[in-house]
Amino acid sequence: MKIVIATPLYPPEIGGPATYAKILEEGLPKKGIEVELIKFSDVRHLPKIIRHYAYYRRVYRAARSADAVLALDPVSAGLPAMFAAKRAGKPFIVKVVGDYAWEQGRQRFGVTQDLDMFSKTRDIPFFVRVLRRIQAHVARSAARTIVPSEYLKGIVASWGVPKEKIIVIYNSVEVSSPALPADRPEGFLVVSSGRRVPWKGFEAIERVVSRERGWHCHIASGLPRAKVLGWVKSADVVVVNSTYEGFAHALLEAMMLGTPVIATDAGGNAELVENGVTGLLIPPRDDEALYAALKRVASDPAAARERAQAAQARVGIFSIDTMLSRTADLLHTL
Repeated sequence: MKIVIATPLYPPEIGGPATYAKILEEGLPKKGIEVELIKFSDVRHLPKIIRHYAYYRRVYRAARSADAVLALDPVSAGLPAMFAAKRAGKPFIVKVVGDYAWEQGRQRFGVTQDLDMFSKTRDIPFFVRVLRRIQAHVARSAARTIVPSEYLKGIVASWGVPKEKIIVIYNSVEVSSPALPADRPEGFLVVSSGRRVPWKGFEAIERVVSRERGWHCHIASGLPRAKVLGWVKSADVVVVNSTYEGFAHALLEAMMLGTPVIATDAGGNAELVENGVTGLLIPPRDDEALYAALKRVASDPAAARERAQAAQARVGIFSIDTMLSRTADLLHTL
């Protein structure tokens, strides 16, 4: 079997789709599936619209000799890949790791609602409404839609995609070779990582940590992956303080590395963390709850390590081999 993977990002670019594309490229051939990767980054230098047409042509040429097309987002790569698969007469699958329209609305168009509220409202800016229609159309046109959490399955179902066509396959990550920081501060170290986007809550972490002398906060953003993992490994606790997470790679990385975690009970976080057993869950947008959880970790590091060990034992269900096997099984059914 041969598939075409249309990806918006690819290493050294950072982001979940880049990591996921690399894992699929290297892992699916071991499951008997040949992969041809078409990178959107190869056409990104072209003017808008022209770049999408050029990308469509590239995917179409590859799809003619493939058995299926898998797009790793529903808009930039997904829309041209959908048309290419349809023209080539090949099954089309799309992976959705978040609500692209909502993310763009929050960052560029003044949207203030959380995703759950956004998904229920029609009063949104025109361009965001266009993006919403595109992603919904692409997902509804796909033979199957892959999502990384039960939470996102509910979001995609709200777009009008039948639930039986939405398949939950949890993501996985590699955490080998963390580069430990040479400048780690002395004392209680709180680390968070990811893109600096409004829903990550980094400012609140910094604000809460500053209450205590001897506490330090490091936001590992925009760094090479090995350095990010090094900060996560060296931390006393990793905090994911988001108001939204489809599937938090930062949380999974910390659990795999054996670092204690605190996360908001938002999005798919509760699918990763069992409160009081593998980490601590707190309400979103609650500085006092975050402060109390940090005090709990700082005052009882032995209990925090026990939770981290329990988390490390549990994350086997998020192994790369499991993800690849489930993805290969899905592709073979098509």
